[in-house]
Amino acid sequence: MLRLAKILFIPLVLSGLIFLSCRKFEEYPVEPAIEFKDFLLEYNLETGKTERGVLIFSYTDGDGDLGLGPEDTRPPFNLGGDYYYNLIIKYFERQNGVFIEVPLLAWNPDSARYDTLTFNTRFPKLIPEVLDKPIKGVFNDTLFILNPLSQYDTIKFSAYIIDRALHESNTIETPPIVRINK
Repeated sequence: MLRLAKILFIPLVLSGLIFLSCRKFEEYPVEPAIEFKDFLLEYNLETGKTERGVLIFSYTDGDGDLGLGPEDTRPPFNLGGDYYYNLIIKYFERQNGVFIEVPLLAWNPDSARYDTLTFNTRFPKLIPEVLDKPIKGVFNDTLFILNPLSQYDTIKFSAYIIDRALHESNTIETPPIVRINK
């Protein structure tokens, strides 16, 4: 019985190796690249406003070093450092026909002043570091888009990602987004 298992195991392993050796992996540059796919508005029936939206984009990376782990807290990934966030998102409002980057503000009752908010975020490692292989996929990032301090209804976002080797992707931009602020 053991001999029969060995006889069946060897051809199975060989056919698996042949399959894997014939399979071609896609190759990408080591710098990440992203492509805008869509921006979906979420309408709140209770408030009558578009309060959130989902930014959707695809990505590729030649060595798969996208994402940060919980251990990535030392420079340059430290809080307050230039690379703490690995998804950078900028917010723009159309004011008098021109899109202008606008800081988002929120009232902080503890300090009795407005604090600047950010859409930037840290996303986790997408594959283990030991694999070092090309990857591709799709991101969905939900953003709170209601700005109660603004009188403008048309906005847009730009975004780019940064890998662990500090390679920056290209920057994508959404088309104009019209919010409903009844």
